[in-house]
Amino acid sequence: MAQEFYKKIYTVKEGYVALYKGLRTYKYLKRNKKNKQMSSHFIERIMLAVTEVNGCEVCAYGHTKIALEQGMSDQEIQMLLSGAIEGAPDHEVKAIIFAQHYADTKGNPTKESWDRIVEAYGTEKALGILGAIRMIMIGNSYGIAISALKSRMKGKPIEKTGFLYEIRMILSLIVSLPVAMIHSFILNIFKVPVIDF
Repeated sequence: MAQEFYKKIYTVKEGYVALYKGLRTYKYLKRNKKNKQMSSHFIERIMLAVTEVNGCEVCAYGHTKIALEQGMSDQEIQMLLSGAIEGAPDHEVKAIIFAQHYADTKGNPTKESWDRIVEAYGTEKALGILGAIRMIMIGNSYGIAISALKSRMKGKPIEKTGFLYEIRMILSLIVSLPVAMIHSFILNIFKVPVIDF
């Protein structure tokens, strides 16, 4: 099954929210990877699952390449990029389903779904999973606009986007990144929960 791109289009505001939330939880992803609580394959499965829901062409290409280089099979990658999770290790299935839910709701999962992830993996690993999801959400939010602009430059404009949207999203990242860094830093200082409902 071929990957369908441009399933979701993110606004500048939604891209900013994905950005500061991702910056807040990156440390948990990094810590889980360093402590070997999350393997590189597990992280790539999450990233491919989220990318499939959002339909980001540039992220699908990049993470397919990374997954292949890490030794994941073509069949498993294609299944994840088609939305299927058969073949994923049993202990990762709940996280992959949660990742799909998170992306499908544009970063607004239900409290019940989050509670199940914490129950299944423990708080520390659940935060690492959330960090992986949110990092690829950043990539997808802005990557969709980058992919659309690249297609436009090749004479194949995307119906769901326009030139001004693509430029606005890409340029907003330049302004948003330092603001989001300060925003996430302040939220961390005041110990604001990293996920709310």
